[in-house]
Amino acid sequence: MKTNFLCSFFLLFIYTSFSQTGFKFYGEDKNSEQIRFQFINNLIVIPLEINGKELSFILDTGVNKTILFSLYENDSITLNNTEKISLKGLGSGEPVDALLSKNNRLRINNLISNNEQIYVILKDEFELSSRMGITIHGIIGYTLLKDLIVRINYNRKKIDFYNPSTFKYSKCRSCDEFPIQFYRDKPFIDLVVQLDTVGDKKTNVKMLIDSGGSDSLWLFEDSKEAIETPNRYFRDILGEGLSGTILGNRSRIPSVKIGRHTIKNPTVSFLDSVSTYYARRYRERNGSIGSNILKRFKVWIDYPNKKLTLKKNSSLQGGFNYNMSGLDIVYSDQILVKETIRQVTNYNQDSQDNKNFISFVEKYKYVFKNSYKIYRVLEGSPAEKAGLLKDDVVLRLNGRNAYEYKLSQIVSVFQSRENKKINITISRNGETMRFQFRLKKRI
Repeated sequence: MKTNFLCSFFLLFIYTSFSQTGFKFYGEDKNSEQIRFQFINNLIVIPLEINGKELSFILDTGVNKTILFSLYENDSITLNNTEKISLKGLGSGEPVDALLSKNNRLRINNLISNNEQIYVILKDEFELSSRMGITIHGIIGYTLLKDLIVRINYNRKKIDFYNPSTFKYSKCRSCDEFPIQFYRDKPFIDLVVQLDTVGDKKTNVKMLIDSGGSDSLWLFEDSKEAIETPNRYFRDILGEGLSGTILGNRSRIPSVKIGRHTIKNPTVSFLDSVSTYYARRYRERNGSIGSNILKRFKVWIDYPNKKLTLKKNSSLQGGFNYNMSGLDIVYSDQILVKETIRQVTNYNQDSQDNKNFISFVEKYKYVFKNSYKIYRVLEGSPAEKAGLLKDDVVLRLNGRNAYEYKLSQIVSVFQSRENKKINITISRNGETMRFQFRLKKRI
């Protein structure tokens, strides 16, 4: 499974948009709101109500519009004042057809925004829900953040929204503050990276703040800035963008300096120039800082005052792992599983011998469980050499039924440690087959 399950789409909108009202607090003396979020594959999933219908959205600082791309039979929703447009983003493909819907009401508890625009992608090819293991309907970024101060606590999985006119920062000697620069309503900060594995030369880079990218860092190769892929790397599909597949090289760099903190040996993806053609239109941009680094801090995002504040948490110096199996596993479907239930039918106590006698009866029930399949096998990987193929259905993994795992737990198994033995049982065209291989580092 790829490290990066969702790449921010870095959208270039061919359609010229209208102004939007922004989220505001409703309720007596209401100046803050707190919500819990799900953190799946390094991505923040929040509840967002659109015209009275609650959906699941990814909070993505790397997008400047609200995008709806997954609607199912049970997700009936009214979209107002629609018209056809075209959208272009990351990937080497053509622009995609979409709808622009105006005058929509968005709500998160007591945070409400009226007269909002939503971009609806007519043909969803991201398969994001299958990669996340839950239904994901869309992404939201600038629309939600632009008029609020937002604090993200990754460890506790909580987000606090504050009214900028009443919020006061507490004194924090251990916090680092960064000025935010905006381009097309997307936030950028300046960082320092060490690319040279021999010397100690440092390079200043301008990076998109990208909570919707689950990698650590993305860098754009640039001869002028001396940014290029290190000698040790492997070619990979980094993700799916709005306009198709995003290609690049996965590697590591010696360090990235964020404020007073130097993070050692982070994983980095160097992106293909064709896939990122539109993202490179902002000539000063050198890449993105993703959630695999952001999650190591408590984060204050303050668009009104154009600043980002970071305070380290307990995971700051944790290692940077990537998938060493070569398998991209996705959610497949639900299967019926037979479960045994033991019920007590009789309980007696022998007063003379002080012994208990308990009788049980076994009953069975059938319940739906998640199943998983192989979406892609990386060329030259341990999984490919073992003989695993695309569309193989995973039945068991290291002695456990596949349905006992969450998708994130399967990812953790493949990122655990080099030489770990993987035993996997799959179904291929109705035939059950068993394979074995060991995880292997490629960088």
